[in-house]
Amino acid sequence: MLQQILQGLGAGAGYAALALALVLSYRFTGIVNFAQGELAMLATYVAWQFIEDGLPYWVALPVTVAIAFLAGAVTERLVIRRVSGEFGLVVTTIGLYVLVNALASLVWSSTLRVFPGPFPDAPPGLAALGAAGLAGLVLGALVLVLRHTGLGLVIRAVAADQRSARLSGIRVGWVLAIGWGTAASVGALAGVLLAPALFLEPGMMTGVLVYAFAAAVLGGFGSARGAILGGLVVGVTETLAGTYVGFVGADLKIAVPLVVIVAVLVLRPQGLFGAPLVERA
Repeated sequence: MLQQILQGLGAGAGYAALALALVLSYRFTGIVNFAQGELAMLATYVAWQFIEDGLPYWVALPVTVAIAFLAGAVTERLVIRRVSGEFGLVVTTIGLYVLVNALASLVWSSTLRVFPGPFPDAPPGLAALGAAGLAGLVLGALVLVLRHTGLGLVIRAVAADQRSARLSGIRVGWVLAIGWGTAASVGALAGVLLAPALFLEPGMMTGVLVYAFAAAVLGGFGSARGAILGGLVVGVTETLAGTYVGFVGADLKIAVPLVVIVAVLVLRPQGLFGAPLVERA
């Protein structure tokens, strides 16, 4: 059971990273970015290409995260910013999903590829724990920046009320680009951490997006710490259910996040750390 819990924490760290990326993009646009998983998949292919070309893993990872940040910021400035309305933004992210998936298939084909883990010589349980620790360090540092620095204060101000932030002299456009870039870089981290267990192929993040969405709903959409905790809980729950619940097994593990989503929406729609919506009569 201990090994299963460690593996669940390793998978949950990847879900937590992608859930945090979803939360960040949601805070800035008000909609769920359906292309978040595919952008993470594309960044993972970039990291794999760097490693195949001889770049060490621990060099390829930060370079890929930096490239993902720039790509996310450029996407916001050139695409997202030019679209108005929630419906238009949703359709745009779905279009990006299709475009990025097709681009990855065109460049790298649909062949399953093995992606190296960060700790290839460690036993499976310790390797999963190491991946969870790596994700925890990065995500914890990001949360500290958002909550305890001037840049984090500016980002939270823009996420809360763009009009008031603009009237206060904040350059909202650049902050939105930074927010999307940060979401893309966190998503890239999720893809790199999950690829060793999933194998690298264009559709690898489609199911992961469901787990990340469940994590964000469980933690409270809009809460960074909720997304991280929700990812870990979903990862461990999925692993234990697949191992010890007979009718779930490996084939029905995708039902676990769906049950989590329905249960949270029925029992506590605001999630663990979200605030209930209050409207003035």
